[in-house]
Amino acid sequence: MEKILIVDDNHDICLLLERFLSKQGYKTASVQRGEDGLALLRKETFELVICDFKLPDIDGLEMLRRIKVLNPATAVIIITGYSDVRIAVQSVKHGAYDYVTKPLYPDEILLTIKSALERRAKTLKQQTTEGPATARPTATKPATGKVATTSDGKRFIFGKSRVADQLQKHIDLIAPTDMSVIITGETGTGKEFVANAIHLRSKRADKPFVAIDCGALSKDLAGSELFGHVKGAFTGAMSDKAGSFEYANGGTLFLDEIGNLSYDNQIKLLRVLQERKIRRIGSNQDIAVDVRIIAATNEDLRDAVRQGRFREDIYHRIDEFEIHLSPLRDRKADIMIFADHFLELANRQLEKQIAGFDEGAREKLKDYYWHGNLRELQNVIKRSVLLTQGDMIEMDVLPREIVSPQYLTVEDAVPSAQISAEPLRTGAPANGQAGANLKSVSENAERAAILRVLEKTGYNKTKAAEVLNIDRKTLYNKLKAYDIHL
Repeated sequence: MEKILIVDDNHDICLLLERFLSKQGYKTASVQRGEDGLALLRKETFELVICDFKLPDIDGLEMLRRIKVLNPATAVIIITGYSDVRIAVQSVKHGAYDYVTKPLYPDEILLTIKSALERRAKTLKQQTTEGPATARPTATKPATGKVATTSDGKRFIFGKSRVADQLQKHIDLIAPTDMSVIITGETGTGKEFVANAIHLRSKRADKPFVAIDCGALSKDLAGSELFGHVKGAFTGAMSDKAGSFEYANGGTLFLDEIGNLSYDNQIKLLRVLQERKIRRIGSNQDIAVDVRIIAATNEDLRDAVRQGRFREDIYHRIDEFEIHLSPLRDRKADIMIFADHFLELANRQLEKQIAGFDEGAREKLKDYYWHGNLRELQNVIKRSVLLTQGDMIEMDVLPREIVSPQYLTVEDAVPSAQISAEPLRTGAPANGQAGANLKSVSENAERAAILRVLEKTGYNKTKAAEVLNIDRKTLYNKLKAYDIHL
């Protein structure tokens, strides 16, 4: 009996869906909070999760990302009362099977569930075979690179460049030890895949690999997520909860964007690193843990230490070995290796048989700057496979910024406003209504300019921040201030 988890803060919807799906032969469970859903997913395996996009504690995209970290094979359907195509695109891009809007109609939701479960079963079956059963049209022979398989069944391609060879040597060297590792590099360069590859080559390979995105954790939730809590420790702590350190006991804990941890949580982390013990929030009892730490960051932690944003004692404890991942634009020899790999994945996901890339498309892919690195390349290949009607991917299905990279400039994307790198300030100006009106006009223009750049960059925040000539943190602050949800 296939198991379905329903995550929705509306109790009536949970109840109705549970009753309806139980009558259809499914085993169901429901929760009203995202964290409760994730806790249940850590204990049990569900073939499908139906998740509301607007939850009281976590939004749908973050839930989707964390579900896929816990179990990539779990199918996810996002439901929402907001018919926003951008949410739909983002949900599917992040791995959701489908996106439906409220009100929910029984026949529609049942058909979507059946299709998602069928796709999941077909994908799992394909992953157990050596290759596609049907013949594919002849194409340029794809480049080949060294391959590793992660603990969740995904393949990591090393490439064939000098940088790729050095990376593999470093992984083979450090993996058998228990040394802590820092993986540095730009967003989208594959830091989590490298961490997983290290885990699989270690003595801990048969134990859990737990990945946590520190950048996605709020100051209040980070402590609970890492160390757990006891019932009643704070408002909303309805039951005891184990933290990531406990779940990873005996295995590896991957702390992505570790520089975003708050100062208080850095102190707690230091204690764990020193004493190998954790204490749940609200508890007086220590719990011994044996966890290998692999951390990742896209910022210079040495600079963060100098500025007082990151504790020096933690930095020296986790910096026993550093692996730097070069951006894709510096690995020209590997671009088509990754492109061919992502083509194979997209063919499976979209049930297509695209043979390869014509010469023009290959040249454009190799010449592009790749602001978002491997993540951007994968999204571009998947979109191109979807749009291609013939056997080969041609230039006309590639995004405009790849075919004509010079089109996206600050002047082109932001003709009406200059984006300031200064933090936003709230409150009415002292010079009265005229000043308030001027401020409103300026903010409206800035908001419109941000939206325009996001649209032109395919909602790639790293690329948008670069075009706007501001850092990512400033962009995130402005998105929050202007109530822009992506």
